[in-house]
Amino acid sequence: MKKIPLEILGLSSSQSQSGSFALILGEKTGNRRLPIIIGMFEAQSIAIQIEKISPNRPLTHDLFRSFAEQVHVVVLEVVISDLKEGVFYSKIVCSDGASTFELDARPSDAIAIGLRFGVSIFTVESVLSEAGIILSDLDENADDADDDEDDDDDTDSDQPRPTPEPRDPSGQVSLDELTKMLAQALEREDYEKAAKIRDELNKRDG
Repeated sequence: MKKIPLEILGLSSSQSQSGSFALILGEKTGNRRLPIIIGMFEAQSIAIQIEKISPNRPLTHDLFRSFAEQVHVVVLEVVISDLKEGVFYSKIVCSDGASTFELDARPSDAIAIGLRFGVSIFTVESVLSEAGIILSDLDENADDADDDEDDDDDTDSDQPRPTPEPRDPSGQVSLDELTKMLAQALEREDYEKAAKIRDELNKRDG
């Protein structure tokens, strides 16, 4: 069974399921994309690991890593191994030094754990063939969406436009205030806001 390496391309709110997120994986050696709908908690856990944000308290996937390290088990790789009736299946490949074994897991959990061990993510051809989206298809959809927006602008030109929401004023506050805001966001476990504040801090440092 040939394994196909994947990389994480993005994470965004799902347009089809409220409260869910779309994790976009890309084929490293090709132009296919594999979108997987995941829950809010798993999305948060993946996001804070990608953004290198340290939570005040360990999340479940952090606890898994700590436990594995204590019993001298390491994760070798994550494989999205199957797709049945629209449900993805994956395996976490582990080793205790003497033998290698696999754990069944949801792809979202497997990837969140795999990120914490810094291992590669793979899938197989049967999964990509069935659920993969070719990059050119995404480009065409984006063009169609742009055309629709242009049409909407033409038809609604006589209608009053909604007042735009105020932008985040983080760029107008001091570094000390930004640091306080970051600490408050972490305290509330609002990791999405924490990542934005951290990015602003990094821009200013640059």
